[in-house]
Amino acid sequence: MCEEHICPHCGKLIDDDEALLCLYCGENLELGVGTLGKMKYSTHWIVVTAVVIFTVVAFTLLMMR
Repeated sequence: MCEEHICPHCGKLIDDDEALLCLYCGENLELGVGTLGKMKYSTHWIVVTAVVIFTVVAFTLLMMR
């Protein structure tokens, strides 16, 4: 199954689904970057913040009972 990708730098269509670099401008296609890789903050701080928020919410719910 052939997937087509568009280069984020030059905007040209890339037919090769195994290509890591653009055939026209030579820039990285960033195909392996997931959602967390695109985020501005490091994953460490996101996990710490999520745990702290979860702990505060759980403590608040426990005290309300």
